[in-house]
Amino acid sequence: MSFRVSLRKACAVLKAARSTLYYRPRKVEQAVLRKRIREIAASRVHYGYKRIYVLLRREGWVVNHKRVHRLYCEEGLQKRRKVPRRRVSVKLREERCQAVAPNACWSMDFMADQLFDGRRLRLLTIVDNFSRVSPGIAVGQGFKSTDVVEALERATAAYGIPQRVRVDNGPEFIAKELDLWAYAHGVVLDFSRPGKPTDNAFIEAFNARVRQECLNQHWFLDLADAKEKVESWRAEYNQVRPHSSIGNQTPAQVFRSTFNGRVA
Repeated sequence: MSFRVSLRKACAVLKAARSTLYYRPRKVEQAVLRKRIREIAASRVHYGYKRIYVLLRREGWVVNHKRVHRLYCEEGLQKRRKVPRRRVSVKLREERCQAVAPNACWSMDFMADQLFDGRRLRLLTIVDNFSRVSPGIAVGQGFKSTDVVEALERATAAYGIPQRVRVDNGPEFIAKELDLWAYAHGVVLDFSRPGKPTDNAFIEAFNARVRQECLNQHWFLDLADAKEKVESWRAEYNQVRPHSSIGNQTPAQVFRSTFNGRVA
């Protein structure tokens, strides 16, 4: 609703100063400084904000350490306090870029459940962050790093190889077998920061759907029964279930429309 009254009269009714409506912030644009901080962080991945601040001062930037720290954090350039025990495929500095195509980034995580008699059941869930398609859900009573590699081999055979895979710091994901597989296929392992589940929000959302629509709806009589029911749900999720975040299309439709590959 709008009223045809003058600015003077409106301010008089509201008892507000007109000067507040004419105020323009005098904040200095920081785009150039932000760009330089990103450039230094990209070329010197082991430098924190303090060393970057020293380099900026050497280059003649008139800026204090508090501003550098604020911009450094806003750009998401914080280093991990503890460097992961990976050799080559780990990503040392966070750049949470949004996936813009299928296979640009997958997310992977474990879930826990049980059979009808209380025996342990674990699921390795995988989801493509762009299309929301699930390349695979592995089901077992225990997983080793070699089992993770086998699950990825099956998924990539059907969907292609992703550019990166986001995972947490679980023992199955930090093992050398997965690092070797990633190095051999040119895949970047993007590890979440400890205590930051939002770093891997796509897999958290997908796991919630698996829990609500599959695990909570079935009794699993044995391992074979669990595999059959989970795979049946995954096929329905990919091919039939409309997904609200992709315009109520199915994940398979989005994957096919933007990537020349076959979808299982």
